[in-house]
Amino acid sequence: MANYKKILLATDLSEFSGLVGGKALTIATTFNAELSLLHVVDFLPMLDSSYSEILPMEIGINEQMLEIVKGRLEELAKGLHIPKERQLLELGTPKSEIVRVAKENGFEMIIVGTHGRRGLGILLGSTAASVIHHASCDVLTIRLRDE
Repeated sequence: MANYKKILLATDLSEFSGLVGGKALTIATTFNAELSLLHVVDFLPMLDSSYSEILPMEIGINEQMLEIVKGRLEELAKGLHIPKERQLLELGTPKSEIVRVAKENGFEMIIVGTHGRRGLGILLGSTAASVIHHASCDVLTIRLRDE
C-alpha cells in the first residue's frame, strides 16, 4: 500500500466541492498527508487588438473575476484547514495545469471529482479523464451523483 505524503485536491469550486473536499481531507488524515488545494481558471478571453479602447475594461473584469474565484478558493480551504501557502490558483487549461502542478510539486496523489454523465457531462468529465491518463502520480476520482 502506498504511503502518500503530499496530496493535491483539484477543485472546480462547484457546489460539490465541499463533498469532494471532505473526502479528500479524510484521505489525507488517514495517510497523515499534507493536503493542498488547486483551482485552475480556464484561459480568460482576450479581445482582438482592434478593440484596444475596450481592453482596460476587459482587464478590470478579469481581475474582478479572479478576486471572486480567489475568495471562493480561500473559503473552501478554510473549511478544510488548508493554509494559505497550500492554496494554489493557476491560469490555463485545467486538464494540463493540474498535471503540471502535481508533477512540479512532487504530489503523490491527485483527487478530483467527476460526474461521469452523458452529453455535457462527458465534456465536464474530460478533465478528470485527461488527468488520469497524463498524471505521473496516482489519481483518485470521487464519483458525484446528482441528488
